Amino acid sequence: MYRKLGRDNKHRRSMLANLTKDLINNEEIKTTEARAKEVRKFFDKMVTYGKKQTLVSRRKALAFLQNDKEAVAKVFDVLAPRYANRNGGYTRILKLDERRGDDALMVILKLVEEE
Repeated sequence: MYRKLGRDNKHRRSMLANLTKDLINNEEIKTTEARAKEVRKFFDKMVTYGKKQTLVSRRKALAFLQNDKEAVAKVFDVLAPRYANRNGGYTRILKLDERRGDDALMVILKLVEEE
């Protein structure tokens, strides 16, 4: 199953794609714990696509990342070779304090084995 995150299907998919793009470009993001756990799944899928290095996998990554060619290029050229010998677990979650206002647990989602 998956988390609905209080959004309808299109909004949730767009939000997760944007968070995944931010994670790819910045290599760390600050978000809530529930969102971070969902983004982790999609980021792992993008790295797996990058490891395959096929045209089909590149097109699937482009489709999910909303045709962001820079992010897809970074996945295929930088991140996939970095994690070539790793079978999963490309991200780490570091817990922070609760957010003021709604007490949502904030975390930093960052990549392991940074350069």
